[in-house]
Parts: sequence; structure tokens; C-alpha cells
Amino acid sequence: MSVWSHILREVVFRKLNALFTLLGLAMAVTVVVASQLLAEADERETRRVTRDMGFNLRLIPAKTDLGQFYRDGFSRHAMDASMLDRLATQLTNKVSFNHLVGSLRREYTINGQDILLVGLSETYVAPGQGKKPMGFAIEKGTIHIGSQVALVQEKKKNDTMHVGVRQFAVANDPIETGTPDDITIFVRLEDAQSVLGLAAKINEIEAIDCLCLTADQDPLAILRKEIGGILPEVQVVHQRTLADARAKQRQTREKVNQFVLPSVLVAGAVWVALLAVFNVRDRRQEIGIMRALGKGGEHIAALFLGKAVLLGLVAALIGAALGTWAVLEFGPSLFPVTKKAIQANWPLAAQLIMATPVFAALASFIPAMLAVSHDPAETLRED
Repeated sequence: MSVWSHILREVVFRKLNALFTLLGLAMAVTVVVASQLLAEADERETRRVTRDMGFNLRLIPAKTDLGQFYRDGFSRHAMDASMLDRLATQLTNKVSFNHLVGSLRREYTINGQDILLVGLSETYVAPGQGKKPMGFAIEKGTIHIGSQVALVQEKKKNDTMHVGVRQFAVANDPIETGTPDDITIFVRLEDAQSVLGLAAKINEIEAIDCLCLTADQDPLAILRKEIGGILPEVQVVHQRTLADARAKQRQTREKVNQFVLPSVLVAGAVWVALLAVFNVRDRRQEIGIMRALGKGGEHIAALFLGKAVLLGLVAALIGAALGTWAVLEFGPSLFPVTKKAIQANWPLAAQLIMATPVFAALASFIPAMLAVSHDPAETLRED
């Protein structure tokens, strides 16, 4: 009888032991697959939600008075728009900031109403990341207006409106936000520069810091050193409330992930090892007979390790399928913002299908060696 035939007969004969081993390994694989897919989904959701919370870095001219900046919400000094290009050329996956947007902000009066006129550049993103730009795109010849502007000027979507000597189409449905955006008109950067007579000028660069460090870890010092080395003409304002919210959420997720995988591996190894020990104890007489018939230690070890490999392979297939199905089924309700990006991780499944049989064999190694070390004479005498 071949080793594999013997293993299959053993699995059928001792169904309960095989079933518990299979369930333990399948559950471990399920948890690993599900936790990894959920971690990936949570990473996307965190990135998208915190991104939608807004920029947390504001780069303004170095000579700006911060008291005036905090009071008015913008700097009254301007800087060359080329500084945005200089910073954008440094965007890589290694820098501590991303999503750059240049802006020109000034008070403006339209038909007796004091508003804030904001010109926005395109968004610059680190190459190769494929991230969706922040904010909204402003088409040529259009503007986005706040709710109070729409109310006072009696404008709605698709109406035309003059800003300076130029006419624009209102591109949005104005919605009250309870922020300064309600009294703001957003235009393309070049349009704001033209209306305000400030060609090739901006007064702010907005960005997101990618360090994900909390305030006690002093990310501002790192950002100021890195950005200052590129643009010494600016000062860095860090909106720590937004930055801390993002950092704490990401750090919490990473701590959970660091705990889950080791815990699952330890629990799975102990479970498989215990069941293998029980299996060896139950098969003492069988082992003694095989040794008395001349079967070598390698044959005995192959029976136990082969069983572990077989059950590990089947458990990996079941666990990978079950974990993937669970996340695809319930993940969208947990991560509604990025639910369309949730998908199976086939490379991970393939790795687990290859690794789980090895893991099961390693967990069964000591019990297998105990089986090999049994003296057949003593075993048969006891029985």
C-alpha cells in the first residue's frame, strides 16, 4: 500500500481528528485572507476619506504675517506660480507630501457683494500612483459658486455670471456648507490671475502630508526640512487636527494588522500540533505493528507529515475561497466609499495555498518525530 493510500484510509477512518484539523487550518486561512483584504480595503477607505477631509498642508510666502493669515484665511503676499512647478518636479513615492494644488485667493466685490475669489490650478500627484486628484475639476469658461453668492446674485446652475469683464457659466448646484466656501467663487487659476491682474502669481500651495505621524512625533519638523530644502521662500502651515485624524486612524489599523496575523499563526500551529499529538497517541499500536513489519522511520514520518500536507492543501483552498467570498459579500457595506475597489487577491490566495501545507507539516513535525521514536517492542507489549 502506498503512503498516500494509507493517508487517505487514515483520514477516512479517523474522521473527527481530520475534520478538526481541517477546520482549524481552514479557519486560520480564512482569517488571514479576510484580514488582509479588509486591511487593503480599510487602507483605501482611510486614504479616500481623509483625502476628502481636505488638505492638511498649506505653503504660503515666507513673509506672510500668520496673524493676518489666520484671520483672513489667505496670505496677502504673492509668489511666482513657477514655485508650484518646482515642488511638483520633486514628487516621488519617497517624499512626505502629495496632491499639490496652487491657488490664488483674494477678496473681491461683485455687484456690491464682498466675496472670496479663488483660482485653482490642476492637481499634481506623484507619478505612477494613479490617484484621483482632490477637489473638483473646473472646466474652461465655468465657475463654481457658493450658496450665499447664488442667493444674493440670484444665480443657479447653467446661468451666466460676470466676474470682472469676463462672463462665465455656473457649473455647480450651490449647496450650503456652513463654511467660507458659501461666499466663494472658484475659478481656474489663469482666470483668477487675469481678473485680479496678477499674472503668473499664486499665494498658496495646498498639499497632503504622507507621513501619517501624530503631533507628538513632530511631523512638522520633517515637513519643514524637506519642503524648505526645495522652496526656502515658503513657510509651512500644518493643520494638525486633520493630519492627526488621518495618522491615528492609519496607525490603529496597522497595530490591529500586526496583532491579527501572529495570533492566527500561533493559534493555528498549536491547534494542529495538539491534534497531531492526539493522532500519534491513538495510533501507537498501528505504529508498533508497522515498525515490527520493518517499516522505517521515514515511512512513519511520511504518514503523519503527508496527512498534514494533504489537509493543509484542502484547508487552504477552502479558507481562501471562504475568506474571499466573505469580504466580497460584506465588504461593500463596511467600506461604502471605495466598495468598487474591493476585489479578490489571487496572488495572496496562491501564496497561502502553497504555504499552508508547509505550515501544517511544520506544526506536525514534533508529533511525527515522537511517532518515529516509539520502540515497537514496548508499544506492542503495552497494548
